[in-house]
Amino acid sequence: MQKTLDLIRAFGREEDGVTAIEYGLLAALIAVAIIAGATLVGGGLNTLFTNVGNKLQAVVVP
Repeated sequence: MQKTLDLIRAFGREEDGVTAIEYGLLAALIAVAIIAGATLVGGGLNTLFTNVGNKLQAVVVP
């Protein structure tokens, strides 16, 4: 029984798992920020490239 309690205490003191979880949460937060930024900028870029494409098509094909 004492050996089991010692293993549980050692597991509680282990910090590698906590660090991995923190890095995972940080990576998820960065991914959400990138997706949100791409979504916000994506609409404007789509409009910009559509306008440029239309102007190029008007110049190339009279």
